[in-house]
Amino acid sequence: MNAHTTKPDFVFDPETGGILLVDKPLTWTSFDVVGKLRIAMRIAAGRKLKVGHAGTLDPLATGLLILAYGPFTKKLPYITGEEKTYTGTLTLGSVTPTYDLESTPVPFGAWEQVDEAAIRSAFGQFKGEMMQRPPNFSAKRFEGERAYWLARDAERTETFEIPARSVLINSLEVLAIRGPEVDFVVDVGKGTYIRSLAHDIGQVLGCGAHLSALRRTRIGAHDVADAVIPAVWSQRITGEGR
Repeated sequence: MNAHTTKPDFVFDPETGGILLVDKPLTWTSFDVVGKLRIAMRIAAGRKLKVGHAGTLDPLATGLLILAYGPFTKKLPYITGEEKTYTGTLTLGSVTPTYDLESTPVPFGAWEQVDEAAIRSAFGQFKGEMMQRPPNFSAKRFEGERAYWLARDAERTETFEIPARSVLINSLEVLAIRGPEVDFVVDVGKGTYIRSLAHDIGQVLGCGAHLSALRRTRIGAHDVADAVIPAVWSQRITGEGR
């Protein structure tokens, strides 16, 4: 098998390199995943290897994270640019500074008066090319600084907004409505923030909303069904359990 396969007979080859399809666990950062597998690769190869990932996932998101090692890290920019699919849940009636559950929800407006027709109509407004403003709590740079550092600066008195930019939403569908919770699936282009999408839908509805669950299921031709958790990858790389 080639070095980039995710099958059980995967062979770790530091000379040719490869990609790993990882199912990122809840609360793990993308850096946590890279760190764990970098250690496993160093043990297996007996030396340091270059390791990177094709697009971060927030700690409270799960699902497909693509890692590359060795010469294959040169392919990461191409993988990062591919379209992605997510399933998620937004919760109506409250907002958060981070647009998700990394910060505490604050009541915004009554959600009980929002019916299914209104929800589906709001979702229908977010398709195609459009302008989207990234969350202030993000890794985007603003005036040379990472936005999340500015957003967390308790001594900062002036507010700021990251400029909106063009994003592509290929499809967006409501899967289920359970009280204030709305399950959805979305297919997007590079750089689209699902947190911002959830927040913006809440603003259109007038009751506010935040992202309460997110799972990335696809990046280009790669599917999370073919991914495994970091612990399993670590065992395959080092040959433990064989």
